[in-house]
Amino acid sequence: MRTVHILGAGPAGAAAAIAARSEGCAVTLIEKSRLPRHKVCGEFLSPEVCRLLEQLGVWQEFLRAAPAPIHRLALRFGARSRQYKLPGCAYGLSRYRFDRLLVDQAIALKTVLKTGGAPDGAPAPSASAEPPAATVLATGRNAMAPPGDRLFGFKAHFRGSAEDAIELFFFAGSYVGVSPIENGLTNVCGVAPEPLLRSHDFQIDGLLDACAPLTERLSPLSRTMQWLTVGPLVLGSRWDHEPDERVYPAGDVLGFIDPFAGTGILNALLTGRMAGLAAAQGLSSQAYLQQCRRLLAKPFRTAALIRTALAKGWAERLAPLIPASWLFRRTRPVVS
Repeated sequence: MRTVHILGAGPAGAAAAIAARSEGCAVTLIEKSRLPRHKVCGEFLSPEVCRLLEQLGVWQEFLRAAPAPIHRLALRFGARSRQYKLPGCAYGLSRYRFDRLLVDQAIALKTVLKTGGAPDGAPAPSASAEPPAATVLATGRNAMAPPGDRLFGFKAHFRGSAEDAIELFFFAGSYVGVSPIENGLTNVCGVAPEPLLRSHDFQIDGLLDACAPLTERLSPLSRTMQWLTVGPLVLGSRWDHEPDERVYPAGDVLGFIDPFAGTGILNALLTGRMAGLAAAQGLSSQAYLQQCRRLLAKPFRTAALIRTALAKGWAERLAPLIPASWLFRRTRPVVS
């Protein structure tokens, strides 16, 4: 029996565990932190996620968690706004609930879960006639960035009247997403450059007050938790390197796509499942990374172009000219 060690129990790691167990492997899932826990995340699940959740065997459990349906996208640049209908129903569900749902499925399939360790390397292989253990790296964002123009993420939940839209507010080199999740809550999650955060003493409420439309949008809501922050964030892909034999990076370890694309969880589930299957079937790490590159190169390139347009102030002028359906397709991998 093949053995697969998975480092990190977020969506990518849990999806890898489920996939490897479906191939009959012995799977150990290692997580250094307690589960479940809140994480800085847009908590937006793109419509393509539905098929993946079916493949992972958690679709019905996902629906029982009562995720908030999301049908619209609203882009807000200062006083101007554009609204679009999404090509399918998306969902909002907190990472606290979503991560637990996936890990529970992995455990139900007899994955061994170990928490409290340090998932920064694979366990030492044992002397055995069995094939050597494979390792899936799903430890999240781990790239370093020099001080200065670094980006940081932040998130909190709010209670109040929820919309059925994902709303993105762009201002001062920052953006904030506002979208519904389960139990009538609204997730507010954003990304801002370090100098701007420092000018507000890293007080997120003060930063948000700098955007009048966002302040108006949040005024009827009340925050239910302390702000969570994470960073620095390093955007872009990291699959163009010589792979280690029998090591399969997945999720944000492969690269961190701009959060405004709304595909972070989708990419994590997709590459996690691919990594679990590749490790279980003995596919070479190089061949696996080539699959990831073919799947994700276009979305990462498109997100980088949008990031450039935002930085140069072009986005407000270009937004009315670009069909929403085209933009949506370009920022998403094709899920088969």
